[in-house]
Amino acid sequence: MTPVGDSPTEVTPASDETQTAAGKGRPTPKRNVAQAANKRPLVPDDRRAARKAQREKSRVDRERAYQAMQTGDERYMPAKDKGPVRRYVRDFVDARWNLGEFFLPVAFIFLFATFFTQQYPQLSIFVMLGLYGFLFLTIIDAWLLWRSLKKRLTAKFGEVPRGLLMYTITRAYQLRRSRLPKPMSKKRGNYPE
Repeated sequence: MTPVGDSPTEVTPASDETQTAAGKGRPTPKRNVAQAANKRPLVPDDRRAARKAQREKSRVDRERAYQAMQTGDERYMPAKDKGPVRRYVRDFVDARWNLGEFFLPVAFIFLFATFFTQQYPQLSIFVMLGLYGFLFLTIIDAWLLWRSLKKRLTAKFGEVPRGLLMYTITRAYQLRRSRLPKPMSKKRGNYPE
């Protein structure tokens, strides 16, 4: 006897389409079969060909990264140069005149001047003091650069990531023409916002 209000429900068998859609359509392989399918030899059969292919792949990757550093395409840049914070640092350093970028030419001039100090030994002390004085000025300039850049980075991005101090200083001590990634702005004074 069925209770009042309950009607017998008809149970329909599930169609074949829903059963195959729910499953993967094949049995799960045994563990040893799955591991055997994933095994690759540690040493390739033809080492010379594998080394040549690896060398070619590395060359293509280096070439693509170099092109990206020339054009400013961040997709293929090395990890140390990627990201909006690093781009901001590069643009800020490139917009500013830095004493550090003139350190190498000035040091070369002082090195050349030391050849003349052999004839005039009393000049050697002035040459060395001049070189150390210029080095001290470049350190002060780098400190002022970092101080102003850190304020801007904190205002724009919040907390300043680690490692940016050395990234900033090494870029500031390079000649502008030899910097990689290349400066995006041709003129100085175009500070990023």
